[in-house]
Amino acid sequence: EEHLRGIWAWISAPERAPYVRLIFEVHADGLARPENHPDRAEAVTGWFDTLGAALRGVTTGPGDTVTPTLVMAVVRGLLFDLTTTGDRHRTDLALDRFCALLRP
Repeated sequence: EEHLRGIWAWISAPERAPYVRLIFEVHADGLARPENHPDRAEAVTGWFDTLGAALRGVTTGPGDTVTPTLVMAVVRGLLFDLTTTGDRHRTDLALDRFCALLRP
């Protein structure tokens, strides 16, 4: 849980907002022009090992790609929401709720 909160605090920090917007723009371009981004899936799957190691307490073990997929989807969705609405309070509370759902 503390690793996830740390990831969220770092990636959602206001000084990173321009980079987060750029990430969404690149993802959108990859969807619109897949021929220009042949390795676009790596932007998602490349994080599985790193996230799996950081979230050892909630993964099912080595090779678990489902938990990192879920965590990335939630963080990416909250980042998109924060970037679009600017509602830091609500997105922080949503991350808190997600962390609570991950507790055993």
